[in-house]
Formats: sequence, C-alpha cells, structure tokens
Amino acid sequence: MTLLVISPDYASHLLPLATLATRWRDSGERVVVATGPSTAGIVADFGLERIDLTLGRGSNPGVIRAEEQPHDEGASLRGFFAATRVGMVPTLRYQAQERLTDLMWDPVGRGRRVLDIVDQVRPDAILVDHLAFSARMALQSAGVPYGDVVLGHPSALPVPGEVYGYPPFWPRAFTPDRAELAELRALCDRVAAGFTEEWNRAARELNADAAAVDDAFATHGGTHGGTVLYNYPAELAETEGRMLPPHAFLGSTRRDEAVAPDILDWIARDEPYVYVSFGSFLSVRDDVLARVAEALRRVGVRAAIATGATPAEALGDVPDGWLVRPHLPQVRLLADAAAAVNHGGNNSVTEALGIGVPILILPFSTDQFAGAATVERARVGVALDPNVASVAQLTEALSALLTPGEGAAEIDRALLLRIAEGQAARPGPVVAYDALAGSRSLTSARIASGSPAAER
Repeated sequence: MTLLVISPDYASHLLPLATLATRWRDSGERVVVATGPSTAGIVADFGLERIDLTLGRGSNPGVIRAEEQPHDEGASLRGFFAATRVGMVPTLRYQAQERLTDLMWDPVGRGRRVLDIVDQVRPDAILVDHLAFSARMALQSAGVPYGDVVLGHPSALPVPGEVYGYPPFWPRAFTPDRAELAELRALCDRVAAGFTEEWNRAARELNADAAAVDDAFATHGGTHGGTVLYNYPAELAETEGRMLPPHAFLGSTRRDEAVAPDILDWIARDEPYVYVSFGSFLSVRDDVLARVAEALRRVGVRAAIATGATPAEALGDVPDGWLVRPHLPQVRLLADAAAAVNHGGNNSVTEALGIGVPILILPFSTDQFAGAATVERARVGVALDPNVASVAQLTEALSALLTPGEGAAEIDRALLLRIAEGQAARPGPVVAYDALAGSRSLTSARIASGSPAAER
C-alpha cells in the first residue's frame, strides 16, 4: 500500500499531515510526501519519502519572515502584518483581497504537476491539505478521490449560508461595526465568485469534461468519492450547530518531538508553567507578546515562550526560571503545561485541548475568530482582542485559567478531560487511517481504468 500526502511548503501545514501519515508508516506501508524544498527536513525527520511539489509563491520552514520571501510574497506578508495591527475587519478584508494569489497560484501548471505525481507514485490513498486548492482542483477534475484534511476551524470549509473568509461567529471581545461587516461579506462573496470562475476555468483546461462547481471554497473531497477529515475536536463542533458534510473528526495531530535534555529538565521542575506561542506567522506581533509577558510576570508563574520572529529583548526583563527561545517543542511542553496562550491557530488550539490544557486565545485573522468563539462558548478557554486587551485584562484571564473558580470565566475542566481522554483512546492518525481504508484500492483503480491522469 502507498499513501501520497500533498502539502503546501509550510511547516504548520506539513507537520499535522506528516503526523497523520505515521499511522501508515508504522504499519510498514510506503508514504510519499509531495511538498516544496523548504520543508524537506521535516519530511526527512519523519522518515518519509519526498517528491518535489511547489504549490505557492511563498514558503515557511518554521518561522516566516517577509524579507526571506519572494518580493511579491514579502510585500503581501507586510501588508497582512500591518492589517492585524488595525483590527479584525481590516485583516479579514486584506486577506480576502489577496486570496486569488494566495490560494490559486498557477492552477493549471500546479494541477498538471499533481497529476504527474499521481501517475508516478500510483497511490492507494491520498491525503491533501484542504488549502492546497490547485492540487484538489486537479484531483477532482481527474476523478481521483482523496482525504480532504481541513486544518483549521471547520468553517474553513463553508456550509450553505456561509462564505469563505467571513467568520460565522466571533468572540464577545470583538464588536465590529455592522456596516463594516456587510461590506466584508459583500467582498467575500465577490472573491468567492472570482475564485470559483478561476477554479472552473483551470479544471476545464485539465479535463474538458470536468464538472463545474458552484463554490470552489465549499467543494471538498467528500463529494468526489473521498472523505473530509476535520482536524478539530468533535466536542467543540457539537456546540456550534453547523450542518457539516460527511466527515470524521481527527481531534488533533499531536506528534512525537525530539526534546533537548535541558528542556526536559526545565519541564521536570515541580512548578506550574504557561506555554506561549503565536505560531510561525503571528510571532511577529512583538507588542502583544510583550503584554502577555508582563501579565505572566504579574501572575507570578513560570513561562515557556516561543518567540519566533520576535527578539527576546522585546519581552522586557525575563525572570529567572523562564524558558524563552525562538523555537520550542510545542507538543511536549503542552503535555505538562498548566495553561496555554496562543493566536487561535489550528495546531496550537487542537494540540492544547487534546492534552486537556485550557487556552487564552488572542485571535488575529481568518478562522481564528470562529475557533476562539467556540473555545469561549465551550468554556475550555478565554478569548480577548489582542490589539486592545490590557495587561490587567490578560492577567485576569490567565488567573482564570490557572485557578479553578477564579474570575468571570469558569473553565469546564470536565470537558477538557473528556476531550483529552477521547483523543488518547483514538488519536488522529488512527481516525484518518480508518477513514481512508475504504478508498485505498479506489484511487489506484480509478487511475488504472482510464482517468484523465492516466491518459496524460
């Protein structure tokens, strides 16, 4: 048996996908990862094969910096970072305007490359990042089923009545103007229409008989013989009331990590600590990290802070006993953390909840707002606006996470425990393996029996 994994050249996307693939790898099956050169080291660390596939103009081996990207991508990143400092709606508006170049880059060329890889590898099953739109468009145009991995809040795959890029709900701390929201919705509708037109045009060029889709953002592998796999806890989705397509919930994709001995020694000290990370993109927000650090000093708790693009000196005086480095083994540190602070990214949220760790979420963009609202509603964390939350408010929120019954936000510790126990009993890689079991022979059979991919 052979599994093909298709991922953008971004560590935050490849890490969960490669983790899912470990179930195949550990069963002695062949795993081939199609991704770009920046994440080649991650593929090697997992002991998997790699085949070259570039799906976008940018890349991210772990921490993204605008000056290390191609000119156009660097300019786009600077614009995004600037928008996050203004607020929720400006950020979402900026992302919507950038969407065509972000998500549908060279669709025909990338699509042909994907189909060439399928011909070459002849996989029995395929896992694809949902945001790899050019790859999914090619597979769907060729009639090749795949596991559609949604690495984000489930609203990253819109359901009827929703449009991509417009949060179906948001945390209480955000009160955007209704007129601004109406303008954002109209913009997202226009972008979705243009994006769909581009999808259909590229699909027809790859296969003249390809069926047109009504909304390229809402199309998914499950409508084409595959499976939708949400990297999200089922317990949270149950509180949202959204009608999802046929799917499986992975819960999270926590991976094994190499951990330096000094970090293991730090973890082993008999003192609680809070783990802080804003991911590979938003660690650039040094102003917010500095306020979080001051709140942690006021609470008087140890901290492990992954600074990413922020220099350590931006945090102010670092107390003795804190662990502050550009990169930290997130999954291992979360395993013993008393609480976590993050930006609402999918990996950060699901890895924390999958171990039963309450979260303070400071969302900046995309699906982070909807995810933060659900965490808040389920009472497994607290959400604040990163641009306006004061040190005092951050201190209060951290105290609520660390002390049962403290503050206005009472954490549902029983729910956290249920989430963690469920994922321990049936981890994400096992769920994915079982969900794709029925499609393994189908992929090879579809290619062998005369799909457009086989005829090229």
